[in-house]
Amino acid sequence: MTIKKFFDNFEEYLCVLGTAVMTAVVFLQVIMRYIFSNSLSWSEELARFVFLWISWVGASYAVKTASHFRVEMFVNIFKGRARKYLEIFVLIVWFLFCFFLAWHGTKLVLFLVETNQSSAAMRIPMSVPYASVPVGCALMCVRLVIEMARIVKGGYPPEKGGAAEGGL
Repeated sequence: MTIKKFFDNFEEYLCVLGTAVMTAVVFLQVIMRYIFSNSLSWSEELARFVFLWISWVGASYAVKTASHFRVEMFVNIFKGRARKYLEIFVLIVWFLFCFFLAWHGTKLVLFLVETNQSSAAMRIPMSVPYASVPVGCALMCVRLVIEMARIVKGGYPPEKGGAAEGGL
């Protein structure tokens, strides 16, 4: 596997792995609770933390596949070059928002590292689940820059069957 292929599919691999781990942990908790009448103290917390990572990394994957919800009524009024510029403007605003979340999320994670806060059941550093926000937003920033470059190079409107089919 090449590095480019790994990076192109990084989010998908991480989400699939996270979903498998989360499913196994929740299944184990159900078995323990209803068959053995004994619950695990850490399983729900681990499932919650894995779900956070899946959600934020999955948001980056959704940028790649153009799977985010959007209202296109206003955008559809514009055609040709005006629509292209509007798309770039929307991507820039989205990028700035993701960058803001990544920046302030990183500051929060660093604060949690300094204060050495840990989770209640598993006693892992709280910086680990909170790091999902800046990592996911940073990955979204990368994907948004790639999408802007595609549009600037003339990849707009999206081709049928492409990753960005239907717009962002």
